[in-house]
Amino acid sequence: MKSHYRAFAPAVQLKCWGEKGSGKIAHQKIKVGDIEFDSLAEHDRYIELTMMERAGLIHDIECHPSYECLPSQKTPEGRRNFRPVVYTPDFRYVTADGRTVVEEVKSEYSRHEKDYVIRRKLLYYTQGIYVEELIR
Repeated sequence: MKSHYRAFAPAVQLKCWGEKGSGKIAHQKIKVGDIEFDSLAEHDRYIELTMMERAGLIHDIECHPSYECLPSQKTPEGRRNFRPVVYTPDFRYVTADGRTVVEEVKSEYSRHEKDYVIRRKLLYYTQGIYVEELIR
């Protein structure tokens, strides 16, 4: 199926991000129109979701919605500001039965990164939003 749905995608720009030994995961950033994806797997999932939307299975697809887990804060003296803690999953959409789904496309390695795990749990604790993971 993958070879068939690539025909629906507009022109794709590939950019390599990260280098070996840099401590970051080397993957390709992909820009389709105005949307920039962090990986080819995330782009492929977006194509799958748009096909599901055309079939009427889901609607209101959003790429990279933002959730504020903790607001910005100041120290009691007011000398230091702390930025808010924000979590930005890959996708949010509504199923045909009205359920809102928040999705994150991850590799087996990246799903264990501490920053991601903490923000995902914080979002669930503060707002009751469960993030569904797609491991690719």
